[in-house]
Amino acid sequence: MKYAEVIGDPIAHSKSPIIHGFWLKKLGIDAHYKIHHVKPEDLADYIKTRSSDADWLGCNTTLPHKVAMLDLVADPGDLKSTIGAMNTVFRQDALLTGTNTDAGGFYAPIAADDWNGKHAVIIGAGGAARAILFALSKAGIGKVTILARNALKAMGLLAHFGLKGEILPMDAMLPSADLLVNSSPLGMVGQEPLEIDLSPLPENAIVYDIVYTPLKTELLKQARARQLLAIDGLDMLIGQAAIAFELFFGAPPPADCEEELRSLLVKSL
Repeated sequence: MKYAEVIGDPIAHSKSPIIHGFWLKKLGIDAHYKIHHVKPEDLADYIKTRSSDADWLGCNTTLPHKVAMLDLVADPGDLKSTIGAMNTVFRQDALLTGTNTDAGGFYAPIAADDWNGKHAVIIGAGGAARAILFALSKAGIGKVTILARNALKAMGLLAHFGLKGEILPMDAMLPSADLLVNSSPLGMVGQEPLEIDLSPLPENAIVYDIVYTPLKTELLKQARARQLLAIDGLDMLIGQAAIAFELFFGAPPPADCEEELRSLLVKSL
């Protein structure tokens, strides 16, 4: 039977099998999606073995393999010099090809808005921020303010993506902006809380938290209390999975059952 999988170290926590399994069942596709634990030292052998398995359709790649994968499969989108990470490998003709669906998954919930010339604030300057900044740069964002502990790293991200903006410390007062994104683990279960005052944001601002454990973060609770549009981490998780699903199985996910899927994911958190 044809199959795809998600790999990482650790990997048991992944929600990808729930998402892909749900869509496969809904569409009646005779394939499956599973978890496979791969240690860093075994990644090259994993790719070599799977490349000769005719039933293997590809894999989603999570930590710590997103960077190492860049050197193991084809990179037609030049991810190495742009996002700097690869989270999906699929078969394209006879070639194993890599891409990054995080940027598209992040952007999907806000794609209906016109971001040309607008101002975004990003909390954090890690790997997730790279995919987010890549997406916003393609959307024509006018200015980006990054709140980060490492100012030099954050300045490097702005320069890398050719973005205009500024760097502020994590405890700085939030500037007025059209979009606020928490790309950091702050506010996640087991992590430090994210303490921020949203009062400088205008009433039409969007607040987006990529954290989904808990789903109702303190940031989103504060945004909803102000009646701001709040987007939770499941939107990005489902969005990036939808792009990968079509690459693996040759069909887009069903479009009319997102609430049912979200309910399943919430129960698993």
